[in-house]
Amino acid sequence: MIEPVAVIGAGPFGLSTAAHLRARGIPVRVFGDPMVSWRDHMPAGMILKSTPAASSLDCPQRGHTLADYCDAAGIRRLVTDEDIIPVETFIGYGEWFQQKLVPELERVRVVSVGRYKPAGFELKLDSGELFTARAVVVATGLSGLAHLPAELGKAAADGPAGPVSHCSQHHDLTRFSGRELIVVGAGQSALETAALAAEAGAQVRVVSRGRGKVAFGAPPWDQPKLRPESPFGRAWSLWALSYYPHPYRYLPAQTRHYLVRRVLGPLGAWWLRDRFEGKVQVHEVAAVTGADTFDGAPVLTVRTHDGGTDRLTADHVIAATGYRVDIAAMDFLGPELRTRVAVSRGAPKLGAGYVSSVPGLYFTGLPAAASYGPVMRFVCGTEFASPRLAKHLAAAHA
Repeated sequence: MIEPVAVIGAGPFGLSTAAHLRARGIPVRVFGDPMVSWRDHMPAGMILKSTPAASSLDCPQRGHTLADYCDAAGIRRLVTDEDIIPVETFIGYGEWFQQKLVPELERVRVVSVGRYKPAGFELKLDSGELFTARAVVVATGLSGLAHLPAELGKAAADGPAGPVSHCSQHHDLTRFSGRELIVVGAGQSALETAALAAEAGAQVRVVSRGRGKVAFGAPPWDQPKLRPESPFGRAWSLWALSYYPHPYRYLPAQTRHYLVRRVLGPLGAWWLRDRFEGKVQVHEVAAVTGADTFDGAPVLTVRTHDGGTDRLTADHVIAATGYRVDIAAMDFLGPELRTRVAVSRGAPKLGAGYVSSVPGLYFTGLPAAASYGPVMRFVCGTEFASPRLAKHLAAAHA
């Protein structure tokens, strides 16, 4: 009996990878709750920043794009750069894609992955089942990677019910109606969280740090015309990073990590500006230096741009401070396996075909961004990653 490939994760990258493996006739078992991060860890009412052209899951079969889903679901087609995508529509699309192309999805959790002999892996499921796989694809998305800066971490120890929390912990922002809220960050997640909370009746301030000024992208009709199109806008750099990320992993580590952070960095979507300006206060500071509590409420200490110190109070602080890949946080990978994976600043170093330094262990999605560039942070990255990962895996295990 041929041992299957295990795909851990049922978000866009996991589903897309599984579809490519199945199309090659490779036995595959896929584990996870489809689109769970989008359904449970994104705010209700959210709109994707990506355009429709950048929001389809890649697969070898025709007829499974976002536009195809809209036709099947009987909703208005989303195809132009001016069309915005409600998160509920995208979740429905992912679930439809799964039902069509990955029907054998197993809604169980992988508890542990360990080495089994030289060329395989032993997996344990929360159902108690033990089985062996010839290869493992880690496609767990943002799960477990929410980043809280050290200066906020102590005050966030109590989770979403405490005085400080991460934005991924809040699906329903109506709980902040009538309360004072501080959102730390200047990227899309910070600005949209702030706008949604304000629309829910909260009094909201955004605290942007360092050089991160609040800004919004240009609408499609104001994009420069004499530059190549990419899923993220018209620019030579975006075009190269979107369609030619092959050489990215050969750049110096410092350059790779810098570009992952800065390219497509903090910037609000063009359609968010009108919902944000005049409804949310903005407080630009040099840095947040600490977070304490007083009578159960958070108090932020900030350094101002003129070198002074200020203290900001609210009923709650939401840190929209992004995600940081750290293989040490992937505790389902056994300790022996984790120590064998070569890393760069916590992220796995990946070779051709998204394989790690452990033969047969692959990473895709956000954990692959340090090796293949910022496009791996977005759904459209499936178009590059999934067919190449499947091709490499098929050749390595032929």
